[in-house]
Amino acid sequence: MNTASTSRYLDSLLQGQPPASSLTWLNQLRANAVDRVGALTVPTTRDEDWRFTDISPLTKLSFQPALGAAQPAPGAAQLSPATVEQWAIPEAAARLVFVDGNYAPQHSFNHAGLTVENLASGANRHGAAVQAHLGRHAVFERNAFTALNTAFLHDGALIVVPRDMALAAPVHLLFIATRKHAASYPRCLVIAEAGSAVTVVEDFVAVQNEAYFTNAVTEMALAGNAQVHHVRVQRDGAEAFHFANCAVSLAHASRYHSVSVALGARISRHNLGVLLAAEGAECSIDGLALIGGAQLADTHTLIDHAMPQGVSRQLHKCIVDGAGRAVFNGNIMVRAGAQRTDSSQSSRNLLLSGKARVDTKPQLEIFADDVKCAHGATVGQLDVDEVFYLKSRGLSDTAARNLLTYAFGAEVIERVPVASLRSRLEQAVLAQTQSATPGAAGQS
Repeated sequence: MNTASTSRYLDSLLQGQPPASSLTWLNQLRANAVDRVGALTVPTTRDEDWRFTDISPLTKLSFQPALGAAQPAPGAAQLSPATVEQWAIPEAAARLVFVDGNYAPQHSFNHAGLTVENLASGANRHGAAVQAHLGRHAVFERNAFTALNTAFLHDGALIVVPRDMALAAPVHLLFIATRKHAASYPRCLVIAEAGSAVTVVEDFVAVQNEAYFTNAVTEMALAGNAQVHHVRVQRDGAEAFHFANCAVSLAHASRYHSVSVALGARISRHNLGVLLAAEGAECSIDGLALIGGAQLADTHTLIDHAMPQGVSRQLHKCIVDGAGRAVFNGNIMVRAGAQRTDSSQSSRNLLLSGKARVDTKPQLEIFADDVKCAHGATVGQLDVDEVFYLKSRGLSDTAARNLLTYAFGAEVIERVPVASLRSRLEQAVLAQTQSATPGAAGQS
């Protein structure tokens, strides 16, 4: 597809935008995003950041916006409480449910004592705070998908954690896809004020396996000494396209911990950017992609150490079966003046079949001289000695391989700070590893 065609495709996705807001600044933000969509094109493998990820299958399909701005969310009425509850997190103090990107208040609740509400209404009640952060961290000048999402700003999740408030129970953001050939634009804004603490779970699920398009954007702003645990679970339908951009800004001595798990979608892409914008900020980023068949899962991260004494840790794992393909590009940047930075990054990848493929590129860009930085990557199959050891203890070859594969992925799952969700993900990983082709890891 040529440049003109990809530009027309983006224009087609702009059809059916939500009605204008009563907020002038929000309308202007959306208008600016529309202008950028008109100037940008769909990325191709000729673009360096997309050279391993061919998203041309997306451009061969037509998607309609799943909007219900003045009405109940399309599909929400057909979702029984029992259907929604199958994804419930019992520990949650608050839950916002979005059906095909539209807010579903009948399935949502808030017992948290903090602001957890739909962005469409919250932008009016918390105008100054929202205006200061919405669209300020996830910039759209050079990102067509972020621009598209911003052009459709309406429903979304708004979380504001008051100063010095620490919420032990998680806030659950549940995004349910119900309609084939629908395009949805989930948006999330988290504002953690000074000294606050919160756990946020972004959960993407589906009730059908037809093709649909999810284009999500999340922004998180952490004030001084704030702490956010961010869990992101992508378990979309088998034919889905899932693109997500997340931008996080850390102030003095704030801490951000992220665990991201990608299990579903035909093609998925997750961009995560963390800016350590003040001294003493810390982040820990853990990720797991578990895919098979013809799935493609792409993760791009940027940890930007802009100020001194920052600390970052990153572990990303991929388990790939069948003819699946995983991509990881992790960039750690240490800017001039960011002295005494302490950063490490590890990319570990497991291939379960002869057709599975992983492209991994951990990288460091260091412009300061008093730093402690390290990175590394491994790609391989199951250790034959470990398989032999387990078989010598009475396990079958298949059971031994399943156990080792599960243990490889469980290292990341164990870092999920919500017990019920952690248990479900462990079961999902176990079920998926048991479906792997017996003996595939020994193929060449």
